[in-house]
Amino acid sequence: MTERKPPGVPFESWVDKQIRDAQARGEFERLPGAGEPLPAELDSGYDELWWIKRKMAREGLTVLPPALALRKEAEDALVAAYAAPSERIARRIVEDVNVKIRDMMFKPPPGPPLGKKPYDVEEIAREWRQRRAAAMGNGPGSAVQ
Repeated sequence: MTERKPPGVPFESWVDKQIRDAQARGEFERLPGAGEPLPAELDSGYDELWWIKRKMAREGLTVLPPALALRKEAEDALVAAYAAPSERIARRIVEDVNVKIRDMMFKPPPGPPLGKKPYDVEEIAREWRQRRAAAMGNGPGSAVQ
């Protein structure tokens, strides 16, 4: 729309004419999102950073500082270790996250402190065996590996 409103033409009728002309040219056909529901974030009010948040969500980026992101990763790793199909895999999950925790302990990034120490792999493996035995209906003394 590079055309200027001519003098003496009411603004509303000039805009209406521009819209009608664009419709006649087919400029409103096959627009992205046509026929789809409006995004839910429209109900939440105006946010100046809406486009950044949408881009980050689309790219799978996180907004957490590194220490908080690792804290969340460590908690998720613990859950994954307890749900692992074998003790070997549970140990591997815990050992991998321990490397990251130790690395951050010795080279802390800017931001809040991590507040985590490496997990005791033997303790996690012992608890994994107890949970597995309980889930399978075996007693706590079962040798499920």
